[in-house]
Amino acid sequence: GINAEYGEGVGVVAGAIYLVCLFCTIPFYVLHSKDNSSSTMLTNLSQYLSALLSICCMILLGFTDDVLNLRWRHKLVLPTIASLPILMVYYVTYGNTYIVMPFPIPQLFNVNVFDLGILYYVYMGMLAVFCTNSINILAGVNGVECGQSVVIAVSVLINSLININSLTWPEHLFALYLVCPFIGVSLAVLFYNWYPSKVFVGDTFCYFAGMTFAVLGILGHFSKTMLMFFMPQIFNFILSVPQLFHLVPCPRHRLPRLHPTEDKLMMSTVKFKHSQLGMAGRLLLYILPKLGLTKITIEDENVTMTNLTILNVMLSVIGETHERTLTLYLLLLQSVCSVVAFLVRYRLVYLFYDE
Repeated sequence: GINAEYGEGVGVVAGAIYLVCLFCTIPFYVLHSKDNSSSTMLTNLSQYLSALLSICCMILLGFTDDVLNLRWRHKLVLPTIASLPILMVYYVTYGNTYIVMPFPIPQLFNVNVFDLGILYYVYMGMLAVFCTNSINILAGVNGVECGQSVVIAVSVLINSLININSLTWPEHLFALYLVCPFIGVSLAVLFYNWYPSKVFVGDTFCYFAGMTFAVLGILGHFSKTMLMFFMPQIFNFILSVPQLFHLVPCPRHRLPRLHPTEDKLMMSTVKFKHSQLGMAGRLLLYILPKLGLTKITIEDENVTMTNLTILNVMLSVIGETHERTLTLYLLLLQSVCSVVAFLVRYRLVYLFYDE
């Protein structure tokens, strides 16, 4: 009703409960090793504490953003700083910066591995920035933030269970310790955030979830698999680039808007003058509608364009629909992409790499 009260920034509560769960499991993780040497326990402890520190920093950033509405440049810099603890622990405990070259490069150039050096750390730092912000820009509809996070987390859980008896079992055991409590708190938030939402997760949950996935990918040593779980987010980010980098105008909020007379969501739009666009913007205005990624109406100098988000693309395909239905379609897409990721990771990969 009009006087109903809704909880805001519940992501802070979820993040705090998650941190408590991780603190309580520190002794179990440190001692849960087939090799109980002091060096192994010290390595396990350093990984766990660095993960806690990075995730805690992002919860603080999310809370700050909810209160102060930080600028986008701050949202790019601060996750990079927050990722430094896990990057340094990776350097000290593992330090591998080699990548295995896919077919046919070894056959053509006789090069099996290539050392990226410091560029590998740049890549991991960018992974942390991407994970934290990609969930944040695919948001604004009840259940979307939590729902996509739950699907990705369950995918990580399945991936770790598949590999728990392999030679890389310590990394996947680490992932299990982090992802199981995350699924628990995320399901609890999703229960209240599902349409009709009783709470709003805020930016805090998005940053908290994103950094958790970045930590899992980096310290769990499956960052490429993690990126495959993020296929919808990668598509949404690439699609959003023209607006995020102001090649075309970008409003403060790009989420779908409510139909004025029906309980349905419709594509959100942005209005601007054609003369505001540079050469790149005008080229995008010509290409994107032909690809079916946006719809444009031009009247004299006035341009009305649907915002460049995956939610708008889905609405252009399925038409105006109920908010709950749109969320279900997105979660279905996220699940299908996870299945594709598993097929690539455990089947198609052998077309390019030896076992």
